Amino acid sequence: MSVLMNLAIFPTDKGTSVSKQVSEVVKMIKESGFDYKLTAMSTIVETETMEEALKIVQKAYDILNPNSNRIYSAITFDIQNNKPFGRIKTKVESIENKL
Repeated sequence: MSVLMNLAIFPTDKGTSVSKQVSEVVKMIKESGFDYKLTAMSTIVETETMEEALKIVQKAYDILNPNSNRIYSAITFDIQNNKPFGRIKTKVESIENKL
C-alpha cells in the first residue's frame, strides 16, 4: 500500500512569514523517517498506511497549536492498495520519461 499525502499546515496569526513554524513541522516529518518532498506550497509525504499519514497530521497540529489561535490546513491523499511504496518518486519519473 502507498499513501501519498499533500499537506499544507501553518498558523494564520503570525504575520506574513510563517517559515519558522513551518520548519518545525518539516523537521518533524524529516525525523519521522518517511519519504517526503518539500515544495513552495506544501509538503508531500509517503507512508505505507493511512494511520501513519494521519499521525503526521496530528503531530503537525500538536506542534503549531500551543502557540497559535488559528491554524490553516489543506490535505489531500492518493491511496493505492495495489501499488508498492515508492510512488513519491515513480509518479514524477513516469511523467518526466514521457516529456
